[in-house]
Amino acid sequence: MTTPYPVSQLVVFLYASDTARSWHFYGELLGLELTLDQGACRIYRVGGKEGFLGVCQARAEQKPPPPDRAPRGVVLTLVTPDVDGLYATLKARGVPFDTAPAFSERFNVYSCFFRDPDGYLLELQEFRSPAWPKPRPA
Repeated sequence: MTTPYPVSQLVVFLYASDTARSWHFYGELLGLELTLDQGACRIYRVGGKEGFLGVCQARAEQKPPPPDRAPRGVVLTLVTPDVDGLYATLKARGVPFDTAPAFSERFNVYSCFFRDPDGYLLELQEFRSPAWPKPRPA
């Protein structure tokens, strides 16, 4: 018998050098729903009910990684059944992409990559493996 894991929500925090620029990127360009504004940190809902992204003002000791280090650091993956549609929408809003959507045989995913204003790597991805769990009903 397995005991349920006692975690009910997930928040990933990124630290921004210019919060106004990053909040515009995540809230306006990506269109994420603002859930909580804490002044120096805004938390956006991502992927249904229980996933969140916090974008906070970086303190001196929390500077975001430079763009050349971001690929080896955090990758924020936004899972979607319509990579092409979301890619087109975000490109039309002026989001520059590192790669166009492509299929990876190695991982059995269809995805593309882009960066936020501080160089964090983001990915739009569709899992093609039948083993990947489908979203749970709300």
